[in-house]
Amino acid sequence: MDSPRKAAFLDRDGVINVDHGYVSTWEAFEFLPGAERAMQSLHRAGYQLVIISNQSGIGRGFYTEDDLLALNGCLATHMQSEFDTPVTGFYHCPHHPTEAIGPLRTACDCRKPAPGMILQAAQELDLLLTESLLVGDKTSDILAGEAAGVGRLFKVGELSSELEGIENAEWVPALSEVPARLMSRTD
Repeated sequence: MDSPRKAAFLDRDGVINVDHGYVSTWEAFEFLPGAERAMQSLHRAGYQLVIISNQSGIGRGFYTEDDLLALNGCLATHMQSEFDTPVTGFYHCPHHPTEAIGPLRTACDCRKPAPGMILQAAQELDLLLTESLLVGDKTSDILAGEAAGVGRLFKVGELSSELEGIENAEWVPALSEVPARLMSRTD
């Protein structure tokens, strides 16, 4: 790779797709309105799409790592074939500190709000975090981005006071609003 690139770090459930709880198959995967076009717009704006997702359903025994990899493959194929938009990377955390079984019951540095997945992706994919953005639906997503040094943080969903004190965080109703927000504010 020639030089570091910027990324759009996207949480999956509640940002890209409807969070039905432990979504683990393509058949159960339902895109949120405008998510696919937003991902395409972010890609066209020069962002590498990197999906970062806590997946404690693996640790809880609800589905397997192979199930998740198959779903990720379907998502990547869909975005490439239907929207000419590659997903550069998928990163997930299978752990949970209290609810997982066996060795996956652990406090780790990859489960958001820890920044491990973001930092791993940045190193492996040569990403420039200060020029990157993150979109999440939970405060833990935003805190992970802040801890990793991601330049802009967007929280989707209900408007709340959770973002107070996080300088580079802002609220948007949905992922579909992020591309327009990027164009409306240049630093």
